[in-house]
Amino acid sequence: MRPYCFAKNEIIPSQSATLHPADIGLIRGYAIFDFFRTVNHEPILLSDYLDRFTKSAKITAIPLDYSKKELEEIISELIEKNDLKEGGVRMVLSGGISPNHFSPAEGSFFIFCEDLQMPAASKYENGVKLITSEYVRPIPEVKTTNYSQAVHSSLTWKENNVEDLIYHFKGIISESSRSNIFIVKDGILVTPKENILHGVTRKFILSQVPEAQVRDISLEEMFEADEVFMSSTTKRILPVTQVDDQKIGKGIPGKMTQQLLEKFSVLEKTSSE
Repeated sequence: MRPYCFAKNEIIPSQSATLHPADIGLIRGYAIFDFFRTVNHEPILLSDYLDRFTKSAKITAIPLDYSKKELEEIISELIEKNDLKEGGVRMVLSGGISPNHFSPAEGSFFIFCEDLQMPAASKYENGVKLITSEYVRPIPEVKTTNYSQAVHSSLTWKENNVEDLIYHFKGIISESSRSNIFIVKDGILVTPKENILHGVTRKFILSQVPEAQVRDISLEEMFEADEVFMSSTTKRILPVTQVDDQKIGKGIPGKMTQQLLEKFSVLEKTSSE
């Protein structure tokens, strides 16, 4: 974490930030967050991230006492104060201190800056492996802080060369624990419609491929795809070449995946100029 954060309505040293032990974000796991990157000190697609964050606050009924413009100003000051050229900015809004220790109250709000470790170049060159897990995230349209399923599963990922989970329910895939999922078959791009977080990178991809299909995708259809890739803030557009024990397509990153990654790289460059 970088030296300065926003907490209790002001920018303070990060080490001074505190959370009350009775906050339901801590004792009930009821909290939301959002996260975006900076490139050359400029936040990428900030407006979309702020829109999603404020929508999440409304859905979860956690009070957020800042306008979009106010958030932009705070973030700009934090980026400058932390000299965050290439990194991440995380906004967290917890459920607050509730009289009954259950209902949302006045939330505790934090914004802090982080250094990032992006995926290794070899992962873009060779693709990554996912494993399937039958699960639907609670309130999937909201970016909550509840990652219990993925964190517990991750204890065995390293030894099995696994990048992440891919969630499915009753044979229909939805998303990865930290990314959206796309498949390509016969040149047609498809992404799941239900039980997903509406990712900002996903939104960019769909803007580049207006003919893409947004619909249910079965496990069988995914296994038979020519290409599969993940999209997220930190992973950008990351090829998937294996799911469980099955190779995807030719077992190498596909053409459309690479083309979309190139377009996203252009966005990063132009956004920071």
